[in-house]
Amino acid sequence: MLLVETYLDKSPIQGIGLYSRQPIARGTLIWRLDERFDRLIPVELWEAQDGAVKSYLDRYCYPRRKDPRFIVFEADDARYMNHADDPNTDFSDGDVAYAVKDIAAGEEITCNYNVFFEDGFEFLGDR
Repeated sequence: MLLVETYLDKSPIQGIGLYSRQPIARGTLIWRLDERFDRLIPVELWEAQDGAVKSYLDRYCYPRRKDPRFIVFEADDARYMNHADDPNTDFSDGDVAYAVKDIAAGEEITCNYNVFFEDGFEFLGDR
């Protein structure tokens, strides 16, 4: 779950993006996996889906590196965070994320999708 105040808006990166409502200092914990709200979906269940459900899960979920039996579905707007090669957050731990730069109020919050996928991620088009 996001631990900072955010909002959604049009993104110059792609479609919809996640933006900070407040200044966030470098080193701030901004997100933490909270199994009370965030979903861990068994890979077998995800693989058994098709059509619109599978497309939605493919777009908004990512593998849980600490337990590859599951994919993660974030219950809040964190799933709208766009990719950046030089992001302002670090999700490399998998279960927590920190700001790696000062993030201004109104700035888009980004992450590097490649930390979730061993072979990189596949761009799925506009959100």
